[in-house]
Amino acid sequence: MAKKKKRHSQAAISEAVRANAMQSNVQTYDTDFNPDYSDVIKDLKRIGALALFFFAVLVVLSFFI
Repeated sequence: MAKKKKRHSQAAISEAVRANAMQSNVQTYDTDFNPDYSDVIKDLKRIGALALFFFAVLVVLSFFI
């Protein structure tokens, strides 16, 4: 009998913990996820410009070498 009471009480405790976790998860989803990628876009443009510049330098050097 003691084992049945422990299982029953553990189930009740775990159910209460799940209910509290569900309530806390609902509260965390209230805010919107709105990241700012302006720095990333700026860096990607700089990388692309440098790649084009160095590719052009290689093409020009290929005529002289």
